Amino acid sequence: MLRCLRVLPARVTRNFSRCCSNYVARMRFINKLKEDEGACLTALESGDIFLYHTLAPLLRKTQQGVFQLPLLPFTDLEGILNRLGKDGSMVKDSVLITCTEQNRVLFCLDVGELDQRALEKECGGNFVDLRKAFFTLRGEEAPLVARGQALLRWHQGNGFCSASGKPTTRNQAGSQRVCHSNGLIYYPKMSPVIITLVSDGKRCLLARQASFPRGMFSALAGFCDMGETLEETLRREVAEEVGLEVVSVRYSGSQHWPFPQSSFMVACHATVSPGNTQVDVDHEELEEARWFTLEEIRAALKLRTPPRNPRDQPPTIWVPPSYAIAHKLIREWVDDQEHHYDGK
Repeated sequence: MLRCLRVLPARVTRNFSRCCSNYVARMRFINKLKEDEGACLTALESGDIFLYHTLAPLLRKTQQGVFQLPLLPFTDLEGILNRLGKDGSMVKDSVLITCTEQNRVLFCLDVGELDQRALEKECGGNFVDLRKAFFTLRGEEAPLVARGQALLRWHQGNGFCSASGKPTTRNQAGSQRVCHSNGLIYYPKMSPVIITLVSDGKRCLLARQASFPRGMFSALAGFCDMGETLEETLRREVAEEVGLEVVSVRYSGSQHWPFPQSSFMVACHATVSPGNTQVDVDHEELEEARWFTLEEIRAALKLRTPPRNPRDQPPTIWVPPSYAIAHKLIREWVDDQEHHYDGK
């Protein structure tokens, strides 16, 4: 019933394989599904769906102890819903996610109205909090789960028009909502966030909020204010949170991040003058911030799973999971340091 990899049936492959044969064609195919209600419904009926229960994704543990994202064919999910006393047509509320390189059209659906335990028994898996899921999923599945939750959350919070107060309706793909009383179209939005790893040339600065798991440190991050450039946000956040003045900025990459709602993380490396490294923490924002040596960061990166960190003992320092872009920043800094020393 559940599968982790599935190629589309032959009748769909004949129609769509050419559309999904390369990146450009796949992107145009996805765009067509967003614009053509009939084509999207046809793709859904032959596609795969992964589930959430109140925004927690369904995961299945394999015999090897690895967690995977189970995919359900449309007809199988209809049958599950019917057995649980729910109208199988609920499957048509699924939201389009992507067409993969393996020619799989993927959708997601939140089934929070159903009994969680009964659904887990039917599906042979468990619904797991998304933050915990990031520590167990393979890298290529984590972005799918994050995207799915963000889109479902957006639909749940945008059922009414902010101008007219009347209900909005979604298209089949779930890529937009429309208020038919005034014609306003709403699209899913992300909030821009700068995340930066600050260095003084030999050390990097990591910080933690009180809400972080014990012992975990990460890069500095903050939301962009209206009208700010990314560089202005970065310099302001570093000054506000740790009292340091940035002298240079280097872009690294970006990532969608589903917390606290739906954020667009823009990652950068920043440097401060070696003569201006005294940290002055804003304790309204952070619980702690401090400099770490290369050796300390190497030790933290060796931890593949979060340490236990008993309350009666000093915590072991660890960093965000490999999927998080903060992890990428930290690894890039380590590589830069090692290349620098090798060059000498």
